[in-house]
Amino acid sequence: MMFEIVRKVMTPEEVSEQVPFSDALKKIKSLRDAELKNIFTGKDKRFVLIIGPCSADNEDAVCDYVLRLAEIQEKVKDKIFVVPRVYTNKPRSRGEGYKGMLHNPDPHKGTDIQEGILRLRHMHIRVVRETGLTSADEMLYPDNYAYLEDVLSYVAVGARSTENQQHRLVASGIEVPVGIKNPMNGSISAMMNSVYAAQLGSEFQYHANQVKTCGNPLAHAVLRGGQDMSGNNRPNYHYEDLVELKTAYDKQKLLNPAVIIDANHSNSNKNPFQQIRIADEVLTLKNNCDDLSGMIKGLMVESYIEDGNQPPDGTVYGKSITDGCLGWQKTERLILNLAEKIK
Repeated sequence: MMFEIVRKVMTPEEVSEQVPFSDALKKIKSLRDAELKNIFTGKDKRFVLIIGPCSADNEDAVCDYVLRLAEIQEKVKDKIFVVPRVYTNKPRSRGEGYKGMLHNPDPHKGTDIQEGILRLRHMHIRVVRETGLTSADEMLYPDNYAYLEDVLSYVAVGARSTENQQHRLVASGIEVPVGIKNPMNGSISAMMNSVYAAQLGSEFQYHANQVKTCGNPLAHAVLRGGQDMSGNNRPNYHYEDLVELKTAYDKQKLLNPAVIIDANHSNSNKNPFQQIRIADEVLTLKNNCDDLSGMIKGLMVESYIEDGNQPPDGTVYGKSITDGCLGWQKTERLILNLAEKIK
Protein backbone atom coordinates (compact mmCIF):
# COMPACT_ATOMS: atom_id res chain seq x y z
CA MET A 1 0.00 0.00 0.00
CA MET A 2 1.12 3.55 -0.75
CA PHE A 3 -0.84 5.12 2.13
CA GLU A 4 1.02 6.10 5.28
CA ILE A 5 -1.32 6.29 8.26
CA VAL A 6 -0.69 9.57 10.08
CA ARG A 7 -3.29 9.17 12.84
CA LYS A 8 -6.74 7.72 13.47
CA VAL A 9 -9.57 10.27 13.21
CA MET A 10 -12.46 10.35 15.67
CA THR A 11 -15.80 8.96 14.51
CA PRO A 12 -18.80 11.27 13.94
CA GLU A 13 -20.33 9.93 17.13
CA GLU A 14 -17.21 10.75 19.15
CA VAL A 15 -16.97 14.23 17.66
CA SER A 16 -20.67 14.94 18.36
CA GLU A 17 -20.17 13.87 21.96
CA GLN A 18 -17.15 16.13 22.38
CA VAL A 19 -18.79 19.09 20.56
CA PRO A 20 -22.52 18.69 21.32
CA PHE A 21 -25.40 20.45 19.63
CA SER A 22 -27.81 21.37 22.42
CA ASP A 23 -31.55 20.74 22.39
CA ALA A 24 -32.20 24.48 22.40
CA LEU A 25 -30.10 24.95 19.26
CA LYS A 26 -31.74 21.91 17.65
CA LYS A 27 -35.09 23.67 18.03
CA ILE A 28 -33.74 26.74 16.21
CA LYS A 29 -32.52 24.53 13.38
CA SER A 30 -35.80 22.62 13.20
CA LEU A 31 -37.78 25.83 12.79
CA ARG A 32 -35.41 27.19 10.13
CA ASP A 33 -35.37 23.87 8.28
CA ALA A 34 -39.16 23.94 8.11
CA GLU A 35 -39.11 27.48 6.71
CA LEU A 36 -36.50 26.60 4.11
CA LYS A 37 -38.43 23.49 3.08
CA ASN A 38 -41.55 25.61 2.57
CA ILE A 39 -39.59 27.93 0.28
CA PHE A 40 -38.34 25.08 -1.90
CA THR A 41 -41.77 23.47 -2.08
CA GLY A 42 -43.39 26.77 -3.03
CA LYS A 43 -45.45 27.34 0.13
CA ASP A 44 -43.28 30.29 1.17
CA LYS A 45 -42.46 32.88 -1.52
CA ARG A 46 -39.43 34.43 0.15
CA PHE A 47 -36.12 34.74 -1.70
CA VAL A 48 -33.23 32.57 -0.48
CA LEU A 49 -29.84 34.23 -0.08
CA ILE A 50 -26.93 31.84 0.58
CA ILE A 51 -24.18 34.28 1.37
CA GLY A 52 -20.79 34.37 3.02
CA PRO A 53 -17.05 33.89 2.55
CA CYS A 54 -15.62 31.78 -0.23
CA SER A 55 -13.94 29.81 2.55
CA ALA A 56 -14.57 30.05 6.29
CA ASP A 57 -10.95 30.32 7.39
CA ASN A 58 -11.22 32.18 10.71
CA GLU A 59 -13.89 31.39 13.30
CA ASP A 60 -13.97 34.81 14.97
CA ALA A 61 -14.20 36.68 11.66
CA VAL A 62 -16.88 34.30 10.33
CA CYS A 63 -19.02 34.66 13.46
CA ASP A 64 -18.55 38.44 13.39
CA TYR A 65 -19.69 38.44 9.75
CA VAL A 66 -22.73 36.21 10.42
CA LEU A 67 -23.77 38.35 13.37
CA ARG A 68 -23.94 41.28 10.94
CA LEU A 69 -25.99 39.11 8.60
CA ALA A 70 -28.40 38.30 11.42
CA GLU A 71 -29.03 42.00 12.01
CA ILE A 72 -29.81 42.51 8.31
CA GLN A 73 -31.95 39.36 8.26
CA GLU A 74 -34.22 40.89 10.86
CA LYS A 75 -34.75 43.95 8.64
CA VAL A 76 -35.60 41.93 5.50
CA LYS A 77 -37.19 38.82 7.03
CA ASP A 78 -40.49 39.29 5.17
CA LYS A 79 -38.74 39.17 1.79
CA ILE A 80 -35.45 37.28 2.18
CA PHE A 81 -34.39 34.11 3.99
CA VAL A 82 -30.67 34.33 4.73
CA VAL A 83 -28.52 31.20 4.95
CA PRO A 84 -24.92 31.95 5.98
CA ARG A 85 -22.37 30.36 3.72
CA VAL A 86 -19.88 28.72 6.13
CA TYR A 87 -17.79 26.59 3.78
CA THR A 88 -15.11 24.60 5.57
CA ASN A 89 -13.77 22.60 2.61
CA LYS A 90 -12.06 24.17 -0.39
CA PRO A 91 -11.83 22.14 -3.63
CA ARG A 92 -8.66 22.66 -5.62
CA SER A 93 -8.56 22.14 -9.37
CA ARG A 94 -4.86 21.21 -9.30
CA GLY A 95 -4.83 19.59 -5.86
CA GLU A 96 -2.54 22.14 -4.25
CA GLY A 97 -3.00 25.12 -1.96
CA TYR A 98 -5.21 25.91 1.02
CA LYS A 99 -7.93 23.24 1.32
CA GLY A 100 -10.15 24.78 3.98
CA MET A 101 -10.59 24.50 7.73
CA LEU A 102 -11.04 20.74 7.57
CA HIS A 103 -7.45 20.31 6.40
CA ASN A 104 -5.90 23.48 7.79
CA PRO A 105 -7.61 24.72 10.96
CA ASP A 106 -4.79 27.25 11.10
CA PRO A 107 -4.03 28.48 7.55
CA HIS A 108 -0.49 29.32 8.65
CA LYS A 109 0.26 25.74 9.71
CA GLY A 110 0.15 22.27 8.19
CA THR A 111 -2.59 19.66 7.87
CA ASP A 112 -4.47 18.48 10.98
CA ILE A 113 -7.69 16.71 9.99
CA GLN A 114 -8.74 15.81 13.54
CA GLU A 115 -8.39 19.35 14.83
CA GLY A 116 -10.05 20.65 11.68
CA ILE A 117 -13.14 18.49 12.21
CA LEU A 118 -13.50 19.63 15.81
CA ARG A 119 -12.96 23.30 14.89
CA LEU A 120 -15.40 23.36 11.98
CA ARG A 121 -18.15 21.70 14.01
CA HIS A 122 -17.55 24.15 16.85
CA MET A 123 -17.73 27.09 14.42
CA HIS A 124 -21.01 25.97 12.84
CA ILE A 125 -22.57 25.50 16.28
CA ARG A 126 -21.25 28.85 17.49
CA VAL A 127 -22.92 30.51 14.49
CA VAL A 128 -26.31 29.13 15.57
CA ARG A 129 -25.78 29.97 19.23
CA GLU A 130 -24.64 33.56 18.68
CA THR A 131 -26.79 34.57 15.70
CA GLY A 132 -29.85 32.34 15.54
CA LEU A 133 -29.01 31.52 11.91
CA THR A 134 -28.21 28.02 10.65
CA SER A 135 -25.70 27.63 7.87
CA ALA A 136 -24.73 26.00 4.60
CA ASP A 137 -21.57 24.05 3.87
CA GLU A 138 -20.20 22.21 0.86
CA MET A 139 -20.17 18.41 0.96
CA LEU A 140 -16.77 18.02 -0.63
CA TYR A 141 -16.17 14.67 1.08
CA PRO A 142 -19.40 12.65 1.45
CA ASP A 143 -18.07 10.58 4.37
CA ASN A 144 -17.46 13.77 6.36
CA TYR A 145 -21.07 14.97 6.07
CA ALA A 146 -21.85 12.82 9.13
CA TYR A 147 -19.83 15.23 11.29
CA LEU A 148 -22.31 18.04 10.51
CA GLU A 149 -25.55 16.32 9.53
CA ASP A 150 -27.36 17.48 12.69
CA VAL A 151 -26.19 21.10 12.30
CA LEU A 152 -26.54 22.19 8.65
CA SER A 153 -29.67 23.62 7.03
CA TYR A 154 -28.34 23.57 3.46
CA VAL A 155 -25.79 21.39 1.68
CA ALA A 156 -23.96 22.21 -1.55
CA VAL A 157 -22.46 19.77 -4.04
CA GLY A 158 -19.73 21.59 -5.96
CA ALA A 159 -19.00 21.68 -9.67
CA ARG A 160 -16.10 19.22 -9.39
CA SER A 161 -18.28 16.71 -7.48
CA THR A 162 -21.55 16.83 -9.42
CA GLU A 163 -20.96 13.68 -11.45
CA ASN A 164 -19.52 11.70 -8.55
CA GLN A 165 -21.69 8.70 -7.67
CA GLN A 166 -21.11 8.86 -3.91
CA HIS A 167 -22.15 12.51 -3.76
CA ARG A 168 -25.40 11.71 -5.56
CA LEU A 169 -26.15 8.75 -3.31
CA VAL A 170 -25.44 10.56 -0.05
CA ALA A 171 -27.49 13.56 -1.23
CA SER A 172 -30.46 11.19 -1.61
CA GLY A 173 -30.43 10.59 2.15
CA ILE A 174 -30.09 14.20 3.31
CA GLU A 175 -33.19 15.79 4.85
CA VAL A 176 -32.41 19.43 4.03
CA PRO A 177 -32.11 21.13 0.62
CA VAL A 178 -29.12 20.03 -1.42
CA GLY A 179 -27.97 22.39 -4.18
CA ILE A 180 -26.14 20.59 -6.99
CA LYS A 181 -24.00 22.78 -9.20
CA ASN A 182 -23.49 22.31 -12.91
CA PRO A 183 -20.05 20.81 -13.61
CA MET A 184 -17.09 22.90 -14.69
CA ASN A 185 -17.96 22.48 -18.37
CA GLY A 186 -21.39 24.01 -17.75
CA SER A 187 -23.41 20.91 -18.68
CA ILE A 188 -27.08 21.23 -17.76
CA SER A 189 -27.78 17.57 -18.56
CA ALA A 190 -25.06 16.27 -16.22
CA MET A 191 -26.35 18.46 -13.40
CA MET A 192 -29.94 17.35 -13.95
CA ASN A 193 -28.88 13.68 -13.95
CA SER A 194 -27.40 14.35 -10.51
CA VAL A 195 -30.57 16.07 -9.28
CA TYR A 196 -32.59 13.11 -10.56
CA ALA A 197 -30.30 10.64 -8.78
CA ALA A 198 -30.47 12.64 -5.53
CA GLN A 199 -34.28 12.63 -5.64
CA LEU A 200 -34.27 8.86 -6.20
CA GLY A 201 -34.06 6.43 -3.29
CA SER A 202 -31.00 4.18 -3.30
CA GLU A 203 -29.15 1.43 -1.42
CA PHE A 204 -25.39 1.75 -1.06
CA GLN A 205 -22.41 1.47 1.30
CA TYR A 206 -21.93 4.34 3.72
CA HIS A 207 -19.75 4.36 6.85
CA ALA A 208 -19.22 0.57 6.79
CA ASN A 209 -22.96 -0.11 6.47
CA GLN A 210 -25.37 -0.97 3.69
CA VAL A 211 -27.90 1.87 3.89
CA LYS A 212 -31.18 2.67 2.19
CA THR A 213 -32.51 6.15 1.39
CA CYS A 214 -35.91 7.43 0.29
CA GLY A 215 -34.60 10.19 -1.97
CA ASN A 216 -34.37 13.93 -1.33
CA PRO A 217 -37.26 15.88 -2.91
CA LEU A 218 -35.46 19.14 -2.05
CA ALA A 219 -32.41 18.40 -4.26
CA HIS A 220 -32.17 21.14 -6.87
CA ALA A 221 -29.99 22.84 -9.48
CA VAL A 222 -27.39 25.55 -8.92
CA LEU A 223 -26.13 27.44 -11.97
CA ARG A 224 -22.56 28.69 -11.51
CA GLY A 225 -21.47 29.21 -15.11
CA GLY A 226 -18.99 27.01 -16.94
CA GLN A 227 -15.77 26.99 -18.92
CA ASP A 228 -15.15 26.12 -22.55
CA MET A 229 -12.28 23.89 -23.67
CA SER A 230 -9.93 26.87 -23.70
CA GLY A 231 -10.73 27.78 -20.09
CA ASN A 232 -12.87 30.82 -20.92
CA ASN A 233 -15.73 31.47 -18.51
CA ARG A 234 -19.28 31.25 -19.85
CA PRO A 235 -22.20 32.54 -17.71
CA ASN A 236 -25.46 30.59 -17.54
CA TYR A 237 -27.84 32.79 -15.54
CA HIS A 238 -29.52 34.49 -18.51
CA TYR A 239 -33.12 34.02 -19.66
CA GLU A 240 -32.20 31.44 -22.33
CA ASP A 241 -30.26 29.35 -19.80
CA LEU A 242 -33.14 29.36 -17.35
CA VAL A 243 -35.62 28.37 -20.06
CA GLU A 244 -33.34 25.45 -20.94
CA LEU A 245 -33.23 24.44 -17.28
CA LYS A 246 -37.02 24.65 -16.92
CA THR A 247 -37.43 22.45 -20.00
CA ALA A 248 -35.08 19.89 -18.45
CA TYR A 249 -37.07 19.91 -15.21
CA ASP A 250 -40.34 19.44 -17.11
CA LYS A 251 -38.89 16.61 -19.21
CA GLN A 252 -37.66 14.65 -16.21
CA LYS A 253 -40.78 15.42 -14.11
CA LEU A 254 -38.71 16.12 -11.02
CA LEU A 255 -40.19 17.27 -7.73
CA ASN A 256 -40.06 20.91 -6.63
CA PRO A 257 -38.30 22.45 -9.66
CA ALA A 258 -35.88 25.03 -8.26
CA VAL A 259 -32.69 26.85 -9.10
CA ILE A 260 -30.24 28.92 -7.11
CA ILE A 261 -28.01 31.22 -9.16
CA ASP A 262 -24.38 31.36 -8.06
CA ALA A 263 -23.49 34.99 -8.75
CA ASN A 264 -19.74 34.43 -8.61
CA HIS A 265 -17.36 31.86 -10.16
CA SER A 266 -17.77 31.48 -13.93
CA ASN A 267 -20.95 33.58 -13.93
CA SER A 268 -18.98 36.65 -12.82
CA ASN A 269 -15.73 35.72 -14.55
CA LYS A 270 -14.43 35.48 -10.96
CA ASN A 271 -14.92 39.21 -10.45
CA PRO A 272 -16.78 39.37 -7.13
CA PHE A 273 -17.97 42.94 -7.73
CA GLN A 274 -20.03 41.74 -10.73
CA GLN A 275 -22.23 39.86 -8.27
CA ILE A 276 -24.22 43.05 -7.59
CA ARG A 277 -25.18 43.41 -11.25
CA ILE A 278 -25.89 39.69 -11.65
CA ALA A 279 -28.14 39.66 -8.57
CA ASP A 280 -30.12 42.55 -10.00
CA GLU A 281 -30.52 40.79 -13.37
CA VAL A 282 -31.67 37.55 -11.75
CA LEU A 283 -34.22 39.37 -9.63
CA THR A 284 -35.50 41.21 -12.72
CA LEU A 285 -36.11 37.83 -14.39
CA LYS A 286 -37.89 36.50 -11.30
CA ASN A 287 -40.08 39.59 -11.05
CA ASN A 288 -41.02 39.75 -14.74
CA CYS A 289 -41.04 36.21 -16.17
CA ASP A 290 -44.06 34.32 -14.91
CA ASP A 291 -42.87 31.05 -16.45
CA LEU A 292 -39.58 31.21 -14.53
CA SER A 293 -40.52 33.04 -11.35
CA GLY A 294 -41.50 30.00 -9.29
CA MET A 295 -38.35 28.09 -10.24
CA ILE A 296 -35.91 30.88 -9.32
CA LYS A 297 -35.54 30.48 -5.57
CA GLY A 298 -32.55 32.65 -4.82
CA LEU A 299 -28.86 33.46 -5.06
CA MET A 300 -25.46 32.39 -3.83
CA VAL A 301 -23.14 35.32 -3.14
CA GLU A 302 -19.52 35.33 -1.94
CA SER A 303 -19.15 38.03 0.68
CA TYR A 304 -17.00 38.76 3.72
CA ILE A 305 -16.04 41.71 5.91
CA GLU A 306 -13.42 43.17 3.57
CA ASP A 307 -13.47 43.52 -0.22
CA GLY A 308 -11.35 41.24 -2.40
CA ASN A 309 -8.92 38.60 -1.22
CA GLN A 310 -5.41 38.06 0.09
CA PRO A 311 -2.84 35.21 0.05
CA PRO A 312 -3.44 32.26 2.41
CA ASP A 313 -0.76 33.63 4.73
CA GLY A 314 -2.42 37.06 4.81
CA THR A 315 -3.34 38.62 8.14
CA VAL A 316 -6.13 41.08 7.24
CA TYR A 317 -9.11 40.28 9.48
CA GLY A 318 -12.23 39.26 7.57
CA LYS A 319 -10.60 39.20 4.12
CA SER A 320 -10.88 36.08 1.98
CA ILE A 321 -7.79 33.91 1.56
CA THR A 322 -9.34 32.14 -1.45
CA ASP A 323 -11.65 33.73 -4.06
CA GLY A 324 -12.40 37.43 -3.87
CA CYS A 325 -15.54 38.53 -2.02
CA LEU A 326 -17.77 41.57 -1.64
CA GLY A 327 -16.95 43.52 1.50
CA TRP A 328 -19.54 44.22 4.18
CA GLN A 329 -20.63 47.71 3.05
CA LYS A 330 -21.40 46.45 -0.47
CA THR A 331 -23.06 43.34 0.97
CA GLU A 332 -25.36 45.35 3.18
CA ARG A 333 -26.45 47.56 0.28
CA LEU A 334 -26.97 44.50 -1.92
CA ILE A 335 -29.28 42.80 0.58
CA LEU A 336 -31.32 45.92 1.31
CA ASN A 337 -31.65 46.70 -2.40
CA LEU A 338 -32.81 43.16 -3.15
CA ALA A 339 -35.43 43.34 -0.41
CA GLU A 340 -36.71 46.63 -1.77
CA LYS A 341 -37.06 45.26 -5.33
CA ILE A 342 -38.55 41.84 -4.57
CA LYS A 343 -42.21 41.72 -5.57
